[in-house]
Amino acid sequence: MNSNNDPNYAPLRDIAQSPEATARYLADVQRVLLDIGKNLEILAIETRVHLRKTHVEGDRWYHARLRAMPVEKALGNVLKNLNNLTEGLEKSAYKRRTHDEAVVNTARGRKEKELEKQRKKNPPTLQTAPSQQGTQIQNSGYSGPTSIYDLGRESA
Repeated sequence: MNSNNDPNYAPLRDIAQSPEATARYLADVQRVLLDIGKNLEILAIETRVHLRKTHVEGDRWYHARLRAMPVEKALGNVLKNLNNLTEGLEKSAYKRRTHDEAVVNTARGRKEKELEKQRKKNPPTLQTAPSQQGTQIQNSGYSGPTSIYDLGRESA
């Protein structure tokens, strides 16, 4: 039983061992980050509006905009990084699932290769039918036509 007193206790160990649990956990984290992202988008818009309408005496019309640009850029970078983070979470969940599928397929592929090796080492013996054995005996010693010009001839 896992408890906080256990020195080997790792709270995310069980989640890491299951691709479905990992996907659920990453989806929950992504959901929280997307909610935070919505709030940051609203904050960026409100900050932009406030900073751009803050004028100092003697400003030209574009001075407030120029002063606001570094702040807007910083908030924009945060939003871009947040979007990259949520995309990375999706990709991580997908890659976790494909890893487990690859492990299963690798084991299956190794078994198939081993069976193929066994077949190559011990090929199954083919038994010929009795009617084919008679034709083989009749043709023994003589070869068939060697070129297309010999097709009409019968060997002696």
